[in-house]
Amino acid sequence: MTTPFADDPEKGTLEDVFSSTARTESSHTTVSNWPTDLTETHHDGEKKAELPPAQALVQVKEVATSKRSPPKPNKQASLWIRTSLWYNTYRKFFTFVVIMNGIGILLAALDVWKYPRRYTAAVALGNLWVAILVRNEFFGRILYLFVNTCFAKWPPLWFRLGCTSVLQHLGGIHSGCAVSGFAWLIFRVTLIFIDHANEHDAILAFGVITTFAVAVSILSGLPWVRNTHHNVFERHHRFFGWFGLFATWVFVILGDSYDLETHSWNSNGIHVVHQQDFWFALGMATLQVLIAIPWFTVRKVKVEIEVPSPKVAILKFERGMQQGLLARISRSAVLEYHAFGTISEGKDAKHHYLICGVQGDFTKGLVNDAPTHIWTREMKFAGVSNTSAIYKRGIRVCTGTGLGAALSTCLQSPNWYLIWIGSDQEKTFGPTISGLIHKHLGPERVCLWDSKARGGRPDTMQLVKDAYKSWGAEVIFITSNWQGNKEIMEGCKEAGIPAFGTLWDF
Repeated sequence: MTTPFADDPEKGTLEDVFSSTARTESSHTTVSNWPTDLTETHHDGEKKAELPPAQALVQVKEVATSKRSPPKPNKQASLWIRTSLWYNTYRKFFTFVVIMNGIGILLAALDVWKYPRRYTAAVALGNLWVAILVRNEFFGRILYLFVNTCFAKWPPLWFRLGCTSVLQHLGGIHSGCAVSGFAWLIFRVTLIFIDHANEHDAILAFGVITTFAVAVSILSGLPWVRNTHHNVFERHHRFFGWFGLFATWVFVILGDSYDLETHSWNSNGIHVVHQQDFWFALGMATLQVLIAIPWFTVRKVKVEIEVPSPKVAILKFERGMQQGLLARISRSAVLEYHAFGTISEGKDAKHHYLICGVQGDFTKGLVNDAPTHIWTREMKFAGVSNTSAIYKRGIRVCTGTGLGAALSTCLQSPNWYLIWIGSDQEKTFGPTISGLIHKHLGPERVCLWDSKARGGRPDTMQLVKDAYKSWGAEVIFITSNWQGNKEIMEGCKEAGIPAFGTLWDF
């Protein structure tokens, strides 16, 4: 299975970090004797909030060996673990939505359920409405704010893990409702075609146009297209999606305005407003305002670019950010936006930074033709790291440029521990990023593994397990490339450690 190209803030992109190279041959990882209980017990026997240990929590030491051992092959996880990780909350949401709508279409086709045959456009619009809403950046920020405000630390861990899982996998609802809305549109157009003698040609034509636009938007959003042809995905998914919204609105209004009994257009608005699908269409129009809100915040802003190595560009912007947010940037006000995790010391900081791995044409252009200003949306969207606020303690594991989506969480919260695996990190990522780490993260809260200096990568899962136990963590967030994410997620699942990794199917 090939590894898809990563152009996403939640994906580490330095391939050499988690390639199939040999593990460290001249050294191995040992861990100091850490306390197994990091809570402070008072005289009344009640355990208070966890406190950071006084000494370094994770110390990676090189232990010389007289004889080098051959590299150990990676152990494949059990079929159950691989299946359970594959069939994640995203796919569960998708399956549930599609099956429920599929049952509805079947009942409507058999004429058992009358409502969707009469108001097919309303059902289609309802699905498309939900599909767009759950992917809206403004709505997403509201959801994250609600969860972080109402469920921070006090509910049971299973509930908080569920909140993070739902927020991370909302794409399953988005995809499921989009596919279902498309299916209902096909059903509606089929009914019009069957009854074509009584329907107007304009209604059928707009039905076909609407269905085609939604189909292109869905196909361009497939994981393979999104991960390997970003610009194709963005142009077609966005613009055909917008056109599909407009066409759907016209399709519904035309259908409501045509009188099947007199075979004439009814220009009386009273008749139109009495149709249920008209109100769904009106709701769709209202939703278009939500879609427009992030675009109202598009600005061309000043940027300073630092290129510490040929692999990485560090972008510096004005104003601070809360942790867990991601920024979209582009050379154009409308086209080719690329998302990167933001690094900031806090909302009151003077600057925030983006780590851009130099791979595609866009990021190469940042180095070869460095701009002084760049387009961005001032409204940032929330990533899974934003829910770190609801956990008492956690560990952020990242490889390579995945640090961009991980570092802010550890900079802004003393309850989060950072494990960063990379190649020649200080030279590759430069003094700005290294300075932030050394300034804010003491040795008790960070483990930096330089795979070049140590001759290879560590026993990552052993490192994660030991840190999870000693830090008293509740959850682990992972930002890595496809292979790294797969290994760590499978290892955490096998060890019973709650973990959230990179998504490749949203």
